[in-house]
Amino acid sequence: MVFDNLKDYISPLESMGELKRIKTQVSPELEISAITFEVSKRKGPALLFERPKGFSIPVLTNLFGSEKRVNYLFGIQNINQIGDKVQELFAEVTPKGFMDKLKIAKKLLNLRHVIPKVIKDPPCQEKVVEDVNLYELPILKCWEKDAAPFITAPLVITKDPLTKTRNIGMYRMQVMAKDKTGMHWHIHKGGAVHLKSAKENKTLLDVAVAIGVDPITCYCATAPLLEGMDEFMLAGFLRQRPVPLAKCLTCDLEVPAHSQIVLEGFVDPNETEMEGPFGDHTGFYSPQEPYPVFHVRLITMRRDPLYHAIVVGDPSMEDTFLGKLTERLFLPIIKKQIPEIVDINLPPQGVFHNICFVSIDKRYPGHAHKVMHSIWGMGQLMFTKMILVFDKDVDVQNIDEVLFYLGANVDPSRDIVITKGPLDALDHSPDQTGFGGKLGIDCTKKLLGEGIKRPWPERVSIPFHVLENIKGIIKEALF
Repeated sequence: MVFDNLKDYISPLESMGELKRIKTQVSPELEISAITFEVSKRKGPALLFERPKGFSIPVLTNLFGSEKRVNYLFGIQNINQIGDKVQELFAEVTPKGFMDKLKIAKKLLNLRHVIPKVIKDPPCQEKVVEDVNLYELPILKCWEKDAAPFITAPLVITKDPLTKTRNIGMYRMQVMAKDKTGMHWHIHKGGAVHLKSAKENKTLLDVAVAIGVDPITCYCATAPLLEGMDEFMLAGFLRQRPVPLAKCLTCDLEVPAHSQIVLEGFVDPNETEMEGPFGDHTGFYSPQEPYPVFHVRLITMRRDPLYHAIVVGDPSMEDTFLGKLTERLFLPIIKKQIPEIVDINLPPQGVFHNICFVSIDKRYPGHAHKVMHSIWGMGQLMFTKMILVFDKDVDVQNIDEVLFYLGANVDPSRDIVITKGPLDALDHSPDQTGFGGKLGIDCTKKLLGEGIKRPWPERVSIPFHVLENIKGIIKEALF
């Protein structure tokens, strides 16, 4: 079932044992995040804090914090089915002849359901608050040394002032005053590109922030789409129904019509303030740095809103499952551009941009190196700090296999590549922000022409016919 209203997911999740109500009064300052952190580490349920201390609006956390929960929210049996949907779409829109083209035309007509639609009398505007006071919302202060409370699960919506191309991103927002927040836009992100365009055209940039949207649309704000692609259309594709939108009251932007809370305002491209520190998904505090400022003109909300927050910290937490969704969703797209890739694993221990394990169908000397550089040249995969390349028969989702072949197949004097390139802005290890060293390791079997001067050994294994003869005895011995 796909619901437009986030609150409609509460009862089904509760009946599955995947959501717990916390009826005890708990403070949004440090306490809610501490409880969420401990529960998330144990792959526990989503948490609905019904009585946040000092506030009448309940707080929902850890929504994406288990594979079972994510599968339910996305209407799938296992996480690989996300990629299967994309693979099926690609198969159907790659014509081989005239009849295929007719089928594609029909398929594209059926994809009209992905186009978002503006509706009248949207629920997110049931209540309009002109006297803006962000301190009346139960915004969490997650970690002791955070500079202030931060909005951590916002859908930040902008349009390019010239092209009107829309972008939806999820960027942390530090509360700086009752009507002002920071806007943590890294220079590579869509919102920052729109802000640059506003500066060049000497205009303010209108911004709308939606809090508490349906889980699929929420996820799509984190997806690293190609520039110019619409996240609401991706959400429509995954939901199999369009995202209902509402026209903002103070600017030419649209927000999910069933949002719990909406902030309407603007960013002045010539204004920055010091933002941070913030305890981030890297497990470290990101430092205080100057970032743009978001001024809130107006707040709209439902009559009985719910505040949704994501608590991050050292892996693994609920953002682990969002990262794995992205990995599975975009694998078919990556394989279309680098067809020799068999599988990719972005392990949570690498916080999704530090480490990449990739298996390939190796065909020629230097093939692993070609794949490394191809990945470093693809969209946000450019931030990947370490790439380890394995043969196609290695299960890169199995850390035991990865470590075995890393140790067995690598000669450090021959198989390591060190280069430089863009890094994630939250990576504290390089000498300068967003740029530093990269490591590639060829963990594949070496071919003639790759420096090997003796025969490569064959891996030991039990012959198939022997396994067939003894499998009954093995079962008897084990059980």
